[in-house]
Amino acid sequence: QVQFVESGGGLVQPGGSLRLSCAASGSIFLFSIYAMGWYRQAPGKQRELVATFTSGGSTNYADSVKGRFTISRDNAKNMVYLQMNSLKPEDTAVYYCNVSPRPRSWGQGTQVTVSS
Repeated sequence: QVQFVESGGGLVQPGGSLRLSCAASGSIFLFSIYAMGWYRQAPGKQRELVATFTSGGSTNYADSVKGRFTISRDNAKNMVYLQMNSLKPEDTAVYYCNVSPRPRSWGQGTQVTVSS
């Protein structure tokens, strides 16, 4: 089984940028053959998928983040990244990475807070 450790979150003002990182460990078989996704969950809301990156390099984004977020992956390093630009208060959430569309065990995530 693969494990995920997210990092890079923090407090940022509206319009600012953050780059999140996800390190995968354990079984890299899943990482190499499955699409990777970034998810987020705000208090009182469902966890939602915001971006995916397939092993073949195709990407998809939720409408709410399209044009502002960019997902990338480095299979050689077992890393996934999420570049977040033009951040809005609505982006405030705990961000998680996992395989998609069948996520496995969740890491602790990394908190992103967008506030002035």
